Amino acid sequence: MVERTVILERYELDEVHLGKGGMGEVWGGYDKHLDRRVAVKFILLPDGVADPELERRFTHEAMIMAQLDHPGTPAIHDAGTFDDPRRGRRPFMVMQFVEGVTLDFVIDEQGPLSVGWVAAIGTQVAAVLSAAHERSILHRDLKPSNITLCPDGTLKVLDFGLAMLHDPELSRLSRTGQILGTASYMPPEQVRAGSLAPQSDLYALGCVLHELLTGRRLFTGPTEYSVYEQQIHTAPPRVRQFRSDVPPELDEIILSLLAKRIEDRPSDAGTVHDRLLPYVTGVGQLPGITVCGPSPRRMYAHAVSRVFTGVADGVTTHAASVISRSSGDGDFSRGDIERARREAMSLARDSRYSQAVEVLAAVAEPAGRVLGAEDPEVLNLRGQLANVLFEAGDHRRAAPAFHWLAVDLAKQYHPHDERVFQCRMQEATCHAHIGDSGLALRLMNDLLADELHVYPEDDPRTLELRRQIGELEKSTGDVESASRTLTDLLDDLSRLYGSDHSAVVRVRESLGHLDL
Repeated sequence: MVERTVILERYELDEVHLGKGGMGEVWGGYDKHLDRRVAVKFILLPDGVADPELERRFTHEAMIMAQLDHPGTPAIHDAGTFDDPRRGRRPFMVMQFVEGVTLDFVIDEQGPLSVGWVAAIGTQVAAVLSAAHERSILHRDLKPSNITLCPDGTLKVLDFGLAMLHDPELSRLSRTGQILGTASYMPPEQVRAGSLAPQSDLYALGCVLHELLTGRRLFTGPTEYSVYEQQIHTAPPRVRQFRSDVPPELDEIILSLLAKRIEDRPSDAGTVHDRLLPYVTGVGQLPGITVCGPSPRRMYAHAVSRVFTGVADGVTTHAASVISRSSGDGDFSRGDIERARREAMSLARDSRYSQAVEVLAAVAEPAGRVLGAEDPEVLNLRGQLANVLFEAGDHRRAAPAFHWLAVDLAKQYHPHDERVFQCRMQEATCHAHIGDSGLALRLMNDLLADELHVYPEDDPRTLELRRQIGELEKSTGDVESASRTLTDLLDDLSRLYGSDHSAVVRVRESLGHLDL
């Protein structure tokens, strides 16, 4: 009998792994403590070389995905590191084991699917993307093999954990220069620059829906480069060229998802869900794949769908409001600020960001009322809260936190104080992360103009800001502006540091990618 690998004396791995991608591999396993099947994902380090920063990100992403808590994604049960006797230290995460088959198998077995089934798949995936995008999580590798159809007709979107890396350059290229992602489902902006927005996932969804309706990949070719070229330059054919039974309106929805420019696609996944929902009709059994009969999950979803029907959504979300734990302002003191900051710092060091946010938010509200929003201690507290929100990946809440902090710092100190500039930069970065690249660019350009009034042109801060503006222009598909920005920057960096300096090489390589 073959001795199986056991992690932490608890998770026993199967002998054959379930799947392997560019940055991770997944094994089936058994949780000996809770007597259940699980899936265990290991990070695949680039070139097999240890990378502490990538390992830290892997753990961070597992924590964020655990907070997503959506029925359309596998639950995250555990995460940690395993000292493999043969392969060394290996970060891992333990996930819900999903029964079902991936959509690439469904297409191979069934061929083109009915309009109703494709719409049912599209609405479920859009619902998952909507939940993820609300937390600034981008999938970045959505494709049929990453979507599992369960026997009761529900879906699980897989492989979020490693797809969501916040550094655009890291997410775009491996150390060997290979573009990360799958060419046939890759949006043009990912091919060009690797800096993505929520609408980038919608493009990939369009590729998937087109394939489900036609039974063939939208763009193929003898090499990945030829597929990249099609993603950038070739207009997608209408689905109705292959199937006359597809409603023209549905064809238009898919074409809008496949728009080459981000701004021409639907604004968000919720809009896509609502537009696809009317076509979810006549969805019958898929022989050998789905099973007819009662489903507790469908029963639950059907009941939930009737809650608040026809009522305006007036629910205050967690992203918009944090309930204060303070019992009142009368008992508040400056000592509460210091205690909260120490507790939050300890929690953040352990990556317990949600709890750190709660601790800081509970004190920030009464502190602002009692001491004033511009009090130096209050400003420091608010700065810590904004930074923890950013570290947690909650960029939608972090952006306004940085904005109002910059406003009050400017009142207390000076509009050109370096702390004000740092907050303004963080606000712009938050908007870039949540896909509002246009606003992020405006904020960065305004910041650059103000910094140039204070710092010399060759200051490292202004040079780095110019680079980030150029990268963001690339991500929006504005190749002309990006080329102009980065070329001017390259000239200045070469003059200051010489042609072999790492900053010069970095910008030169970025310019080279504009040729794709």
